[in-house]
Amino acid sequence: MTADRVPVDDLKALSRVLATTDALFLDFDGPVCAVSSNFPAREVADLLRGVLAGGGHTGLPDRVAASEDPFVVLEHAASLGAEANRHTGAALRAHEVEAVTAAKPTPGAVELIQAWWETGRPLAVVSNNSRDAVSAYLSLHGLAGLIRTVSARTDPEPGKLKPNPLLPHRACEAVAVPAVRCTPVSDSLTDLRAARRARSRAIGCANEAGKSELFAAEHPSATTTSTTHLSRALLL
Repeated sequence: MTADRVPVDDLKALSRVLATTDALFLDFDGPVCAVSSNFPAREVADLLRGVLAGGGHTGLPDRVAASEDPFVVLEHAASLGAEANRHTGAALRAHEVEAVTAAKPTPGAVELIQAWWETGRPLAVVSNNSRDAVSAYLSLHGLAGLIRTVSARTDPEPGKLKPNPLLPHRACEAVAVPAVRCTPVSDSLTDLRAARRARSRAIGCANEAGKSELFAAEHPSATTTSTTHLSRALLL
């Protein structure tokens, strides 16, 4: 499929993908909820830079010093040794666990989770966020019983995170479904790359202007601008 032919908000295309999916994988931050709705990513990145500074790691590279992405700081921490990596990872985990208590559910996410569970097919959450944070959110919103497995960050080693296909592969093993029959749903280019490397199909959630064009280069099976469309497509 060429980049300009990836269907966007085509309910029939979404329905075809979902109908031939044996296990659905949802990314957490975006498709399920807005983890940073009350904690902007820039503030989290600043928090982690503060942890590094407290450990004597100042004079960060320009890319790390200016980044609004906490995972860029976490990746740099890993290059500074086990202690810096451990402390930074622990700080990020603690922040995420706190953040999910106020995270806003993505419109349509609960309906999709419930509708998919009713099909009898397994649903997984596959996330670079910490497993503790994902599990806390699902329990808080009464969704834990609808999720077959959570494949998420359990240690601060950034090399194990998406776009590395390790987390998707772990989810495939947990639900006993081959990757080619699993479909991740994500609003992240990183996740679409992980899906491609795992040899899965994927649905892109283009929830911001320009994302559908950006996603097209990774050849998702379909793209939607809203999780709500997935619930509607599942009912076709």
